[in-house]
Amino acid sequence: MVYPFINVWAVLVGTLALWVLGALWYSPVLFGKIWQKEVAFKEEEVTKGNMFMVFGLSFLLMLFMVWALNFVINAHKPENVSMFMGLHYGAFMGFFFSMMTMGVNYLYQRRSVTLWLIDGSYMVIGLGIAGMILGGWR
Repeated sequence: MVYPFINVWAVLVGTLALWVLGALWYSPVLFGKIWQKEVAFKEEEVTKGNMFMVFGLSFLLMLFMVWALNFVINAHKPENVSMFMGLHYGAFMGFFFSMMTMGVNYLYQRRSVTLWLIDGSYMVIGLGIAGMILGGWR
């Protein structure tokens, strides 16, 4: 197998962008209160536990996602890779893989459509942004 080009900085910045979007997405500024209600978390439960581990491991998992997205985007000829193409592939992967996987799981878990839309839309938009970074940073 031939491994495509990996711009380590673009992968790290794309991961950081996805992570920061998540911090904003799940904050009270955007969907934090609705999400908290949908998962039945009380205020004290949100900050309970080892937050360093939660944030650190979530960053690592996002790094794996963005790294894999890099493989998809950069499997093409370099002249065909662009910011728009990265957005397209990132949003595509976010919608058809992340959001649909969540949908299947949420059906069995009897989770709400609202929760699915909050979580799934975050992945579509976040991976779209990460894809733009990967595609545009040549």
